Amino acid sequence: MIKIKDNCIGCGACIAIAPENFEFNDKGFAIVVDDNLSDETEEAAKFCPVEAIEIK
Repeated sequence: MIKIKDNCIGCGACIAIAPENFEFNDKGFAIVVDDNLSDETEEAAKFCPVEAIEIK
């Protein structure tokens, strides 16, 4: 399971790294659009500057 926590700042790193999993919502914050885990998903979580991506 992939979850974006409330502390997302909308930097877009996750979208740049794993566009199949994330996109911006209408407020400019990331949302999960595909819950399938990949190496890119884990990399996006690693590079999130505020650690807003939770993978379980």
